[in-house]
Amino acid sequence: MQQEKGDSLAEGYVSELWDFTRVSVTQNNLQELKEIWDRWNDEIKQLFYSSYGDLPYLLEVKVDKHLFRALAQFWNPSYSCFTFGSVDLVSIVEEYTTLLHCSKIQVDKAYSRAANVPTFLKKLMNITGMSEQWVAARIKQKGDSKCIPWRNLKDLILAHPDMRKRVDVFSLGIYGLIIFPKALGHIDETVTDLFDRLDNGVTPVPAILAETFRSLNECRRVGEGRFIGCTHLLLAWFRSHFWKVDKVSYRVFFENYSPLKEIVALPRQDDISEEKWMATFQNLQEGILNGEHFGCCQMRSYIGVEILTGSLYLGFGGLLAMHRYWY
Repeated sequence: MQQEKGDSLAEGYVSELWDFTRVSVTQNNLQELKEIWDRWNDEIKQLFYSSYGDLPYLLEVKVDKHLFRALAQFWNPSYSCFTFGSVDLVSIVEEYTTLLHCSKIQVDKAYSRAANVPTFLKKLMNITGMSEQWVAARIKQKGDSKCIPWRNLKDLILAHPDMRKRVDVFSLGIYGLIIFPKALGHIDETVTDLFDRLDNGVTPVPAILAETFRSLNECRRVGEGRFIGCTHLLLAWFRSHFWKVDKVSYRVFFENYSPLKEIVALPRQDDISEEKWMATFQNLQEGILNGEHFGCCQMRSYIGVEILTGSLYLGFGGLLAMHRYWY
């Protein structure tokens, strides 16, 4: 369709990357979330996995600020994708869905804000199981929106007698501190609206991607700013595309296989400067790996490039698709 009708840009428009963008990658301190997770036994962890998927592995994703800042320079706002010379790369719903690995997500039930939604107070009461008085006393105003401090949710997780509620509030903490980190140290009202509907099978992925694209676009447009999308998922997704796969393990076809778990376990080198990352991205070359087809997934391809310790390959992204569509 694009070849026949073109894109939505004005006739004669020439796509080009903008000047250097100063992106802040300030993150929430996740140590308290990690400590709570490490303290839990297998029973409560399994309850979490069955309800919310592989979110806890995001706690293990180390945010490489040099890599992210370099990557942001190649974001193309006109096409909402990363442009490395002649190579375009963009995250898609299926890949993020596979990384989150949550069986309750229904990909055809995308989140959209309803016209009439419960108040922030009511949503927090429903999620936490606490009284109106308890919740009302802890709601704060941050900028143009309401929120609840993470410290209040942390105390609730540690003290709540209901295991299910502890899991729910912990997951809300991940959504508010990692996935949609609008106000540092707080969970924003807009997060609770999405979170409150996860039990209905609503997929959060389109909203996650939309916020990622919006924040990258805004930083590039202004020339600076704080990225408030999900840095952890974006970097995990990016690494998945530069993971050289020599052999396809049989484990990727198992229903309980976790790509995110495997990605965070990969060895990494953290002393690569922003300048070296940028030089690497500027010299990416596209190629074709082979024409294999697996199930319903499309042909895999790779991008090879020499970098410091060896080569990066775009290959594992195909495995994400393989796992997603095998069933």
